[in-house]
Amino acid sequence: MMKMDKDLRKILRAVTEAGYIVVINKKGHAEVYTEDGDKVTTFSGTASDWRSNRNALAPLKRRGFRWPPKR
Repeated sequence: MMKMDKDLRKILRAVTEAGYIVVINKKGHAEVYTEDGDKVTTFSGTASDWRSNRNALAPLKRRGFRWPPKR
């Protein structure tokens, strides 16, 4: 697995714990799928823009995923 940002690893861990399936494609992007196999979003493996993770989180949030998690 390629080197991934620490914040992105935390997000992907939480996404997996929420019941989604995360697949790293051959370009190094993390693709998020539902249990039914429907693609929800894609995270860039090496984000060059600070908004990219926020933009990729938006479809998950619309489905009820909470980030950052409540303490």
